[in-house]
Amino acid sequence: MFDAIDTFIETTLGSLGVLGPIVGCLFILVESMVPVLPLFVFITLNFLAFGNFWGFVISWIFTCIGCFISFMLFRRKVQTWLFKRIKKKGIVSEETIDKITNLKFEALTTIIAVPFTPAFLVNIAAGLSKMSVKKFGGALLIGKIFLVLFWGLVGTSLIESIRHPINLVKVGILLILAYIASKIVSKKFKIE
Repeated sequence: MFDAIDTFIETTLGSLGVLGPIVGCLFILVESMVPVLPLFVFITLNFLAFGNFWGFVISWIFTCIGCFISFMLFRRKVQTWLFKRIKKKGIVSEETIDKITNLKFEALTTIIAVPFTPAFLVNIAAGLSKMSVKKFGGALLIGKIFLVLFWGLVGTSLIESIRHPINLVKVGILLILAYIASKIVSKKFKIE
C-alpha cells in the first residue's frame, strides 16, 4: 500500500515538471503561516519526489522563509495592536513576554528543532516578544536543518520508524546536535 502511495506521489509531482518544485515550495511556505497544514507531509513529499538532497534544500529554505515571514508579520503588523488587547484582558503578562525575549539562543534553537513543536506558535511568540531578528533568524536556520532532516529521512518511512526504536535514538542525536550547533553559533556571534 505504501509503495503504491509512493509511486502515485512521485508520478504526480514528477508529471508537474518544473512546477513540481514550485508546488513543493508553496506548500512548505504556506504551512509555516497556516498552522492546520501538516508540515511533515509536505517535507516527506518533497523528499520522495525530489530525492534526499533537493527535497531537503527545498524544504529547509522555504520553511525558514515561511517562518521568518510569519515572525516579521507579527513583529511589524500585529505586535502593537495585539499588545494593547493582551494588556487590557490580562491574557499574557509582561513577565511572560520577557521570558520569551530572554530565552537563550540554544534553547530557542532546540525548541525549533523539535519535530512536534508548533512552528506557527513559536513564530508568533518570537514576533510578539522583543527578541532580536538576528537571534530568531539564527536559531531558525540551525533548528530547521534538524527538523527537516527528521521529517525527511524518518518521515518517509514513519511506520518503519515506529517499528524500529533506533530511529527515536536518531531523533535524540539530532536534537543534541542542534543544541551543540546553537552553542557554537551563540558563542561565535555573541548571541544571547
